[in-house]
Amino acid sequence: MRPIVQISLDLTNIDEALETAALAMRAGVDWLEAGTPLILAEGLHGVRKLREAFPNVPIVADLKTMDGGYLEAEMMAKAGATHVVVMARAHEETIKCVVKAGRDYNIKVMGDNLGCPDMVEAARWLEDLGCDYVVHHIGYDERRGIAAQGKRMPSPLDQLREVVQAVKIPVQAVGGLSLEQAICCPEYGAPLVVLGAPLTIDADAFKTADGNLEESLRLICEKIHAYK
Repeated sequence: MRPIVQISLDLTNIDEALETAALAMRAGVDWLEAGTPLILAEGLHGVRKLREAFPNVPIVADLKTMDGGYLEAEMMAKAGATHVVVMARAHEETIKCVVKAGRDYNIKVMGDNLGCPDMVEAARWLEDLGCDYVVHHIGYDERRGIAAQGKRMPSPLDQLREVVQAVKIPVQAVGGLSLEQAICCPEYGAPLVVLGAPLTIDADAFKTADGNLEESLRLICEKIHAYK
């Protein structure tokens, strides 16, 4: 598949999220993500507002579902989401419920392997259970906690090739990627490139990053979309 650029709206205010989303669309971003902080702050209202403002744009609801899978996916689908995220560490039945809701409501399911002891095997498991995409994810707290111990901060690129090779469905790498790392994700075989903290969101305050964000995003999108 052609490379897709997704911006993670990990913000806590829908007005700022809408402003950032509009900027991202002008810059060439393909998908919008209602990040977990935004969903916690604004709930279904936030997803509805994004859908109203961007009627034809795919919207990922980063629910990080662990239980109540069918209902959560159904609610987000009815609010306008086109993709929902379920965690690999959820019970197998929860993942199956999200996948069923995805089929029933014509939305895609992204399975997230954050926190799994064997992230490659977790990716295979998510595919076997019917997920449409794998999110290969090194978490915010994990990265910061390890760095605070003076150790090398883990990166999703560490095992990205192995995850890509283990599954047939598209893979997205998430977790503290630098600009250069994000741009090179398609070279690893991961065509879904997500941009968030620290590229476009202040990683500490969860507010839109300062600087010429639109121009930076435009350059990033051009480079990623140019990948063959």
